[in-house]
Parts: sequence; C-alpha cells; structure tokens
Amino acid sequence: MSTTRPAQPDERDEGRRRVDVLLVSLGSTHGWRVADAALAESLRRAGASVELVTAERPREVRTLMLTDLTWARAARRAARRGIAEHAPRGVLYSTTTAALRWPVPGAIRFDDLAANNRPGRHGLWQRRVERRRIEQAPLLVPMGYAAATGDEEREVVVPPPIEPSAPLRRDRDIAAITYASDPVKKGLDRVLAAWARVRRPGEELVVVTEHDVRAPGVRVERVRGQAFRALVARSRVYVAAPRREDYGIAQLEALADGCVLVTTEAEGPYEALGLARRLDPRLVGDDLATALRTALDDPLPGYAAAARVLLEPYRTEVIDRTVAEELLPRLLATGPAATATG
Repeated sequence: MSTTRPAQPDERDEGRRRVDVLLVSLGSTHGWRVADAALAESLRRAGASVELVTAERPREVRTLMLTDLTWARAARRAARRGIAEHAPRGVLYSTTTAALRWPVPGAIRFDDLAANNRPGRHGLWQRRVERRRIEQAPLLVPMGYAAATGDEEREVVVPPPIEPSAPLRRDRDIAAITYASDPVKKGLDRVLAAWARVRRPGEELVVVTEHDVRAPGVRVERVRGQAFRALVARSRVYVAAPRREDYGIAQLEALADGCVLVTTEAEGPYEALGLARRLDPRLVGDDLATALRTALDDPLPGYAAAARVLLEPYRTEVIDRTVAEELLPRLLATGPAATATG
C-alpha cells in the first residue's frame, strides 16, 4: 500500500499542530458517526494525520428546511474551530449538509444529494446552495457506487467498510430480522403486513427499533453495534421495505453475515439493491410477502458465498487501498485551508 508523506508546516502555522486532513462530520445519526470514524482511521492507516470534528446536535425545530439550516450552522462552527486549531492541508465535509455553510471550500462526502432527497418546499434553499457547493468542491467522495455522479475528474467512491462479524453459521434460530430506526422511512408497516401473511407457527421476526411494536410472532430488540450484528448472524433472512434508502448499510452487513436479503424497490441511491437483484431477483420487488416466504423455504444454494464475493469491493483492505492511492493524495492536493472566513 502506498502512502503520502505529509509536507512540512510553514511559518504561519508555528505554534499550531498542523494536520493533513480535517474531517468535518455532521454526525446527525449513529450510522454517520460510525462511518466517519472508520474513514478517519483509514486515512490514518494511509499515513495521514487526521482530526475528526463533529457538529454539536442543535435544538429540535419544526421544518426540514430549518433543521438543515441548524445542522449546517453547527457544522460550520465545528469546521471553523478545527481549522483554527489544526490548520489542515485539506478539509473533507461529511454530508452535503455539513458543507452548505462551509467556512472554506473542501471535499464533500455524501450518500445522496438534496437535489434528490429534498423535493419541493422541503429543499427550497438547500438544493440551490448544494448545487453551488458541488460546483465549488475540488473533490467529491460519494459513499457508494449507486450515488456516484459520473464526474471522474473530481470523484473518488469510498464506501464504509463491510466486514463479516463472525464465521458463517448454519444453525440460525431467528427466521427473519429487520431494522427500523425510522419506522415510516424504513417501511416497517409493510414488513409487518407481509410477515402477518406468511408467518408459520414457531417462526419469529425480530424488529430492531426504539419504538414499540406489538404483533404475533414479532419480538422487539433495542440494540446496536455488535449486539445488532450478533442478532443478524443468527437470522436466516433480512427483510427491508424502505420508502427511500440513501445507502442501506444494514442490508450490506446482513449479506456479509450470511442472511438472505429480501427487499422492495426504493427511491434513492440504495447501494444494496443492485447486489440483491444479482443474488436472487425473486427476492426483490413489491410482493414482499411472496419474496419473504421464498427466501425462507427456497433460498438459492450458495447464496451466502456469492454475497461475500459481491462484497469484496467493500472490504477494509480494498477501501484502505483506495484511500491511500486515490483519496488522500487528492485531498492533500486540494490546497491548504489555514484560515476560515467569518
């Protein structure tokens, strides 16, 4: 693996611990915080000095437009603080919202764009400012291949790493599992309706959520991280019915741990959707109940092994190579950002 040797600090930065990369994380969800921490570690393994700063969660507000504004301001404050303290050679904003009110230009990491996920009045100002930021950014870093813009001159795709949490298990005592942090967005009602139609005596659906769910053959678990992965590794099927999916990291983790993936189509750059189609197109579509029963009764032989082959581009060693050979040199080439504007 190649590394990029940091340049020496200049006189302006005397007294400050200058770093190669400042990663400005919006950190608005647990998934983003985990993904940004993983990217920071990958950059460090490539030989870079990295500081990760995270926006402080703002107060709750009523509209999506105002929510994005308060988060963008929080990210701006975090970025200005990090730039003042560390005089970074390159700045990477994680999510377009973090970049909307940036104090200095930098690279932008994103799973989707406001142009796609902020329709109508919900994104009146965000879409306009985002378009300008995307034009100004020296480098774009989409999280997934489904979110890539096609601008090869300015783009490096860097997914979050997906690794198996344990050796593949043959004995799986949970029939199906789903994750519903946001029950409406994740389509939990559709999953429960399908489960009610096809469930057989003794079969159990585990719903990982903070919300109360009461239905026959359904058990709620309030877990995350490794505890969530442990449940997935015991499950035969991962079922998803998102109304919109900006990435689908839980689905990719489920494939890595040997689950058969059943999912509906969804708007958004749904990274796992293409893999699910390639693995077994019978299990992708609007008829969730039939697909779920098919996955439980008639899974394709070798499904788990085929899934691990398709997940090779998401393995840590592959991502580390991309970070070291493509992302880091281009981040450092974006130029110093020693002073934040007011």
